Amino acid sequence: MKVLITGATGFLGGALLERLLVHGERDIRCFVRAGSKRARIDELAKKYPQATIELFNGTLGSPAGAAKALEGVDIVYHLAAALSGTAADMFLNTVVTSKNLLEAVVASGRPIKVVLVSSFGVYGVASLPRNHLLTETTPLEEHPERRDIYSQAKRRQERLFWDYHEKHRFPLVVLRPGVIYGPFGGAYSSRVGIDLMGLFLHLGRDNMLPLSYVENCAEAIVVAGQSEQANGQAYNVHDDDLPTCKQYLDLYKKNVKKIRSISVPYVALQAISTVVQRYNVFSKGQLPAIFTPYKTATSWKGNRFDNAKLKGIGWKQIVPTSDGLQRTFTWLRENPKK
Repeated sequence: MKVLITGATGFLGGALLERLLVHGERDIRCFVRAGSKRARIDELAKKYPQATIELFNGTLGSPAGAAKALEGVDIVYHLAAALSGTAADMFLNTVVTSKNLLEAVVASGRPIKVVLVSSFGVYGVASLPRNHLLTETTPLEEHPERRDIYSQAKRRQERLFWDYHEKHRFPLVVLRPGVIYGPFGGAYSSRVGIDLMGLFLHLGRDNMLPLSYVENCAEAIVVAGQSEQANGQAYNVHDDDLPTCKQYLDLYKKNVKKIRSISVPYVALQAISTVVQRYNVFSKGQLPAIFTPYKTATSWKGNRFDNAKLKGIGWKQIVPTSDGLQRTFTWLRENPKK
C-alpha cells in the first residue's frame, strides 16, 4: 500500500512518519514544500533502509501538483494547514489547498482513503455549560466568524471534507486533536494563558488541558488510518491523566523557568472581554477585539474530555503523560528561546 503524507516536515508530520514505519508501512511519499527542513525524514530513511521514503516537492496550491502527488496512492494523511498568518493566507493554505487535494482524490477514480487531521477548534462550546463533557457528539461550531482565524479555517476545512465524502463516498476519517505538545513544540497553549509583554495572563486556571503528546497523537492517526471500523467516523485525540492548566503552569515554572504570571478568574475575564468588545465597536476597530465574550467562553470557560471512542478502535497511549511532560520540559529548558 502506498501512503502519502502532506505536512510531512512539520512537528506532527515527522512523528507520523515514524509511527507509520513502526506499524510496517514501507512505501511512503512525503509531500514537502520548497525550503522545508527535511532532517527528520533523512534520519528516518537511514533508520529504516528497507522502506521507500519518497520526497515529493510541490505545493497543494496547484491542482496539478495535488493530482501528481496522488498518483498510485492508496491512503493520504492530510496534515498540511496554516498555523498563522493573515486571514487570506490561512484560508488559502488550509481550505483552498484542501479543495485541490479533494478534487484530485475524486478525479483519480480510485477509492483513496483520506485521513484528515482537524482540531478541537471545530467544536461549538461557547453556549455549553462549564465542565461540559466534550465528545464526538458535541455540536460543531455554528458561528465560526466569531472565532479566531485558525478555528474558522479548520471548521471550513472539515466541513469541506465531509461534503466531498457525502457526495463521492470515498473512505474518510477525521481526527480532532486537542493540544499537541512535545520537544520542538511550543511552551504552552493559549488554553493555559497568554504572554502579554513579559507578564503571563493565566486564564485557564483549573480547566482541564486536553494534551496530546506528539507521538501519542501520531499513533492515533495511524490506528485510525489502518482501521476499517474508523471509516466515516470522527475521533477526539487526547491523552489520559490530563493536568489542569494550573498544574501545567506550575510544572513549567518548576522545570523550565520562572515567569511572572497573574491568575485571571473567568468572571473577571468575561467582564474585561465585554469592555474590549464594546470599545472595539466604539473606536471603529482601532482597538482590536482580542478578547470578546464569545472567544472567552470558547477558550476559557472549561470542558471535560473523553477519548473512549478512540480507544474503541485500538488506540493505546504509548508515552505516559508524566513522561511526555518531563521530556517536553527538559527540551524547553535546554533550548530556551533566543
